[in-house]
Amino acid sequence: MKKTKHPFRDQKHLSYVRTLPCTICKAGFLSHHRTVQAHHLLKPWVGTRGMSLKADDRNVIPLCLHHHHLLHSKFGSEKALFENYGMNPEFGKQYAQELWEKKSSLIHIDDELPF
Repeated sequence: MKKTKHPFRDQKHLSYVRTLPCTICKAGFLSHHRTVQAHHLLKPWVGTRGMSLKADDRNVIPLCLHHHHLLHSKFGSEKALFENYGMNPEFGKQYAQELWEKKSSLIHIDDELPF
């Protein structure tokens, strides 16, 4: 029997990402909704995704409801969404990686604090 590898999950990271401004709105475009969701990348920077499986939680970026909906309904990919707004098509991967690595380094620093 083949072992199924479960994607990495981290609820604290998802909660953190949801506190950030929308990736598109903060780039200078009009803000549409205050509610921000953690969008799991369709093309992850690390790990894989499969049919009916979202990418693991290291592969998330903040998107407001409006831009999250546009990504899935109109554009179909992060690349097309970012290109539409004049951004680097790989921005989502780079930003998700930056968010994860920043979080990881903050945890490491906190572990070293004496109090």
